[in-house]
Amino acid sequence: MAAVGVQVQAKENRESVATPATVSLSALPREAQSTYRLVLAGGPFPYDKDGVVFGNRERLLPRKARGYYHEYTVATPGARNRGARRLVCGGKPPTTPDVCYYSGDHYASFSRIEHQ
Repeated sequence: MAAVGVQVQAKENRESVATPATVSLSALPREAQSTYRLVLAGGPFPYDKDGVVFGNRERLLPRKARGYYHEYTVATPGARNRGARRLVCGGKPPTTPDVCYYSGDHYASFSRIEHQ
């Protein structure tokens, strides 16, 4: 599949965050759509680390208080491990996220998911 979004990098001063590209939910890989539905349903999730707090150490997403963002694995066909694809969703409770992002490259870039 072609790249879904553009790479987003924090600016030099580390205070500002570039605006991530957007992508419609229907344009994401089928596995990402399934993971998104699991987030809304509250699981069950296939990986132990699904739902853990995402620290935003890369500072590519807007700054929020610790615990705002949670990460979820998007299955990668043929991968023997969790692969590189993730959803990162923010908000409380996690089943009604304010925003979700897709990363197909293990947090090197993000695309904001537009809900339909």
